[in-house]
Amino acid sequence: MHTLSDKLLLSSYKKATKLKLNNDFIALIEQEMKRRIIRQQKNRKM
Repeated sequence: MHTLSDKLLLSSYKKATKLKLNNDFIALIEQEMKRRIIRQQKNRKM
């Protein structure tokens, strides 16, 4: 995940939650967002 840009990481998070992908996968994305200090409203639509 270190090679993803912040924009792509955020886009991936939005898509993963929209598609209701595996919770563990979404948690990994959230963990990386937290590490990078990317703030996102989880209920915001794309």
